[in-house]
Formats: sequence, structure tokens, C-alpha cells
Amino acid sequence: MCGIVGIWDSRGTRSISRDQLVRMNESQHHRGPDETGVHLAPGVALGHKRLSIIDLATGQQPLFNEDHSVVVVFNGEIYNYGELIPELTALGHVFRTRSDTEVIVHAWEAWGEACVERFRGMFAFALWDENRQTLFLARDRLGVKPLYYAELPDGTWLFGSELKSLLAHGGLARQIDPRSVDDYFTLGYVPEPRTIFSSALKLSPGHTLTLRRGQRAGAPRPYWGVRFSGDNPISAEEAQEELVRRLKESVRLRMISEVPLGAFLSGGVDSSAVVAMMAEQSSGAVNTCSIAFDDPKYDETRFAQQVAERYRTNHHVDLVQTDDFDLVDTLATLYDEPYADSSAIPTYRVCQLARRHVTVALSGDGGDENLGGYRRYLLHLNEEKLRSALPLGLRQPLFGTLGRLYPKADWAPRFVRAKSTFQALARDTVEAYMHSVSIFRDDMRPQLYSAEFKRRLAGYRTADLFHEHAARAGTDDPLSLIQYLDLQTYLVGDINTKVDRASMAHALEVREPLMDHPLVEWLASLPSNLKVRGGESKWLLKKSMESHLPHDVMYRPKMGFAVPLMRWFRGPLRARVRQALLDGELGRTGFFERRYLEHMVDAHESGRRDYSSPLWALLMFEAFLRRVGGETTQGLATPPGARPVEEAAVQAA
Repeated sequence: MCGIVGIWDSRGTRSISRDQLVRMNESQHHRGPDETGVHLAPGVALGHKRLSIIDLATGQQPLFNEDHSVVVVFNGEIYNYGELIPELTALGHVFRTRSDTEVIVHAWEAWGEACVERFRGMFAFALWDENRQTLFLARDRLGVKPLYYAELPDGTWLFGSELKSLLAHGGLARQIDPRSVDDYFTLGYVPEPRTIFSSALKLSPGHTLTLRRGQRAGAPRPYWGVRFSGDNPISAEEAQEELVRRLKESVRLRMISEVPLGAFLSGGVDSSAVVAMMAEQSSGAVNTCSIAFDDPKYDETRFAQQVAERYRTNHHVDLVQTDDFDLVDTLATLYDEPYADSSAIPTYRVCQLARRHVTVALSGDGGDENLGGYRRYLLHLNEEKLRSALPLGLRQPLFGTLGRLYPKADWAPRFVRAKSTFQALARDTVEAYMHSVSIFRDDMRPQLYSAEFKRRLAGYRTADLFHEHAARAGTDDPLSLIQYLDLQTYLVGDINTKVDRASMAHALEVREPLMDHPLVEWLASLPSNLKVRGGESKWLLKKSMESHLPHDVMYRPKMGFAVPLMRWFRGPLRARVRQALLDGELGRTGFFERRYLEHMVDAHESGRRDYSSPLWALLMFEAFLRRVGGETTQGLATPPGARPVEEAAVQAA
């Protein structure tokens, strides 16, 4: 696991400042504290920070082919490199290292842009071919590893593993993209391919970007996409056996390491299944790490302990105080962009714990998206039955009216909190699902934004992005469709971003067996009734693991990795929230309607409403502005092709 950076002149071979390259590279020192490497040539400069995992002695980067005409900087792991080396050797390529990195340069020589289709793993890399005068950027299929890039007005291209590396160059404009702001307050993150700044982009998962000197830049090219066919005729019993076999193989590939290796063990079924597969294939005791909370409402360690005892792991537990809120500014620095998943706090702490014992940790991330595990999936499927029974023309006026009139009863028992359900039933399938995952929902954002900011948005809606993804999904199956949407948005923008930044902050490599792309493709071929059955989420995985894991671990309510935001904002963080929202950087931007900010703070403090998640999103946005900053609304560009929008009145709901 590493950090990569680069500067490339698309118009010629102008000299590149070594100081700029070093500054960009050192901004990511945390990603690879073991070694530093740079390469400068006319018109191209590459930098690398190494966290040594495989081929400790000779795997340094930048890494070249035999005649030094091809050079690569690489972040990630190619798990099938051992299979590719003999194939490439037979084609005449000579290897001088035992590293997976060298496979990339020779695969490029052998197969060109199609080389990525041969790689099995998590990766982001930049390759320069001097003979072809070509820069090639690539990102793995599921977006486990990040890659940012930007073209400056003078034809210079920048790229790096984190946005901070591009900012460190000094030439990147910090003009905030209004669409990204709306995306953030809708979803809690800025989804691919945009960043918070209009001057920079993320390379989307499963995409490559080929740039040739002297030629006009083309658009990123997709080389992979998952297809939810649901047409696999396999029986339930056969599917259970096949899942165990495939999961074991995926775990085995990710246990290749020359440094200490272990696993996160939360006590949930995904991480527990990974640990079980590791223990059954390991010659020694597996290292496992868990976070304990001092509040039993958030603590799952008793379930993790059951798995640790069953497989006799070397189990390490760290106690985290539920008032562990001192990381707000640290998170803003780590993530570079606004990021509002509060579980980043315990994720940061479990990575901190793991790094004291191992350098590589396996996780259960990706299980919910690929196996149908989220609670919201069950709710959506139940709502979809009613949506399919009534046409949208009837549902919109009926449930739209009920959604407007029904009170927001955060204080009431869950079964009478129907406002959000009514609002969802008034929408089409795609927008209903987006509504269920939104932080600021459609009725809240018009009240949050100032009139000027809404004018700058010019009618843009995050729902448009969801519809674009849905149009490419190739399925009408209700569960498959929302799984596809999550793979394109939430998994990449939230989960993978959270784990990458939290782990890299501690120079820890995290590997995700449940995101192995052959496994993902196979799971997508299965009918939905093998994933959710009889109201039981993740049915296939649980049935498959019944002989491997304790019953209590699998068949219990899902807890999640939560922190007590509601209590924080009415207690120890009360003054901080009020100051940040009403007297901090938010007001300077001109983005927000102060009356609505005051309403949210007052209503939450009094207990009339629970605005925990929206307040956290605003708090993290304010922290981003203080740490990274950007232009105010005067510097905002109107989104291209946007349409005017009527200004909405601000109401204190």
C-alpha cells in the first residue's frame, strides 16, 4: 500500500520543478513511510511513498521495464501476479524483482490498455511510456484505491492518491463546485467522478484514462462493470457450497504478505466470516482486532469474542470512550473533502489499534452491498411492493400530501414515524432509494441553501446522478437495482473512502475479500431470493456460515459502527456546534440560510427534533472550510447545461 503522485506536461517537455514534486509526494508521507522514490524526465515527473508489503528488498518504485522506456508508480496489490509472471516470461519479458508492481509494466508492453483486464486486486497506478509518449492512469474495478487528477490551464496534468497532493502543487484552483456541495449534503460524501473543487476529478472505479502528448485528451474509458443478471440456475445448497469455496479463495489470495497480517473483527457476520476463512487456512493463530465502547448500546465485542475464542485468535481489544469526539479536525485533514460518515471515528481507532500489531488487515467491507445486508434494503423492498401496486400518478398526490402533513416525530416509537415512508412512497423507485440514504432530504435542502446558492445550482439535483447510474444497471429487479446503485455510489464514495483514509493515516494496508471482482460477478448472477429471504438479510452468507460461526453472531439485529451524535450535540459538543454553524466559516460562504441553521440548532438542543446527522454534516463541512478552504459563492461556477430554478422560500420546518 502506497501513495503515488505525478506531474505531466501534455504540450511538450517543459522542465518540472523537483520541489513541487517532492512537496506533493511528502503530503502523503503517511501512506508510505518506509521508502520514497521519484523520477524526473523532460515533461514528466513521478513520485512514490512506499509501505513495504511484498518483495521488501527489491520492490522500490518508480519501477521500470528492461530498457527504462516504461515506468510505473502503483498503489495497491495485484493478487494474481504470481500467475501472470510465467505468462509474461513466456512472452519474452525479463523480471528483475519478485514484486507485483513489475507485472504492470510488462503487462502494459504485452497487452496495452487491456492489461487492467488481467489484474485481480485493488490498484491505482500511473504509467509513462516514453516510446509511445503516453500517460496511462487506471483504477481498480470496485474503487478500493483512490486516484485524483486535474488538468491545469497551461496543459499540465497533476495526479495523486489523495486530493491534498494536488493541492500541494500550488497551481490548482480551489473553486468549490456547487453540484458537489449539493451531493455532499444529500449523501454525506462527494460521489465519483467529481471532487469538491471544480478543477479536479476522481478517476471512477473500473476506468482508465489514456493521455498522449500532443493529442487532445479523451474521456476516461470503462473496462469493467458488474451485471446483475440474476439468472444463475444454481440451487440454494449448491450456492452455499460455492460461496464458501469462493470466499476461501479470495481470503487465501489476500493472505500473501511478507509482513504481519491480521483482520478486523467487529462481531458482525461479514468480518466474522473472513476471520473464519483465515483461521481455517492459516498454520498459526490469526491476529484479530476489535474496538469496545464504554456504552453497551454501541458495543459488539461480546460477539467478536465468541468468534475469537472459537478460532483461538490472538485477539486485541481497545476501549474507545463514546465521547471520543476530538477527531473532528483530524478527520477534516485526512479526507480533504467534506465527509460526513461519523463511523469514521471508530474506524480510525480500530486502524490505530491494528497497526500496533500488524501491517496488513483483512476486513468484511463490501458484504452488505454484495450480499444484501443493509436494513434499508428490507424497507425498500416492502415499499416497492406498494409502489408496484399503485401507479405514480396516484401515489404522488396521495402520499405526497401525507408526507407534507404528517409530523416529523423523532421522539415517537419507530412504528408511528411514518413521514419518511410517505415521502418515499410518493417517489419513483430510484428517487425513493436516494431519499432513504439522504442526510438532507428533498424538503430540507431548499431550506438550507441561500437564494444565491440555489441560483448557482441552477436546477441540479443529486437524483439526476442516481438516474444515470440506474439507466446503466441493466436490471429491473428491486434488490439488484439498489445494490447496483450502492456499488456505484455508497460503497466507493463512503465505505472505501473511509477505510482507505483511516488505514493510510496509520500506514496500515486493508484488504477486502468480499470485493474480489470474480466473487462480486458471481454474486450478481444469483437471484435476489438467495440474498434476502423471508425478511432475513444476507440469507445466503448466513446459511453458508452456519457450520463455521456461532448462531448468535449471525442471527441478531444489525448494530452498525455508530457514535452517539444526538447526545453529543445536546451535551459536550453543544457549544461547539452552535459556534461552528452560526459563527464559523459557514456564514462566510454565503451558501446557507441562517434562519434554517438556527432552527436546526435550537430544535435539536431542545429535543423537539433529532438533527444529529444533518448537524454532523454541517460541522464537518465547516471543519473542511477551515482546513482546506475554497472560494465563496462569488467564485462558484454555474453547472454546465443547468437550467434556471425557481427560488424556494425558507421555512423553519
